[in-house]
Amino acid sequence: MEKQLQVGVISSTHGIRGEVKVFPTTDDAERFKQLKKVYMDTGKEQMPLEIEDVKFFKKFAILKFKGIDNINDIEKYRGKSLLVDREDAVELGENEYYIADMLGLEVYTEDGNFFGNLKDVMETGANDVYIIAAKEYGEVLVPAIRECILDVDVERNRMVIHLMEGLVS
Repeated sequence: MEKQLQVGVISSTHGIRGEVKVFPTTDDAERFKQLKKVYMDTGKEQMPLEIEDVKFFKKFAILKFKGIDNINDIEKYRGKSLLVDREDAVELGENEYYIADMLGLEVYTEDGNFFGNLKDVMETGANDVYIIAAKEYGEVLVPAIRECILDVDVERNRMVIHLMEGLVS
């Protein structure tokens, strides 16, 4: 399991005082208000940053980091991921999972046959859609609904699905 989870991506600067627009990759953007620190993945290191101020504009969180007071100090980090330690992540409810923990799960059909691996999760308005790389069918899109997803066990790296009619041809 990942030790850190992504909560956002710096999309651009905001103003000239070192603020950044962050596209949230978490279900609840309001969580930025409770965060005290994040780590910016620069590609070479994970730079700890203390959050000084949080505002919201449309779908973005506007963050101000302590010690970064100039647009020139932050501009080079456009496109970089913001991470939190797992212990600082939002607590999950029953039958909820972090996407990072699910990627790569081995997917089996309800009759026990290996089907493929979970490649990605597409978040839609109604429900998530699991993108499964199936050897026999290529990419298969399976809605994350009770009728299709029978069991998820991240500890055993396993998911069991029911293939509804029409999902594969």
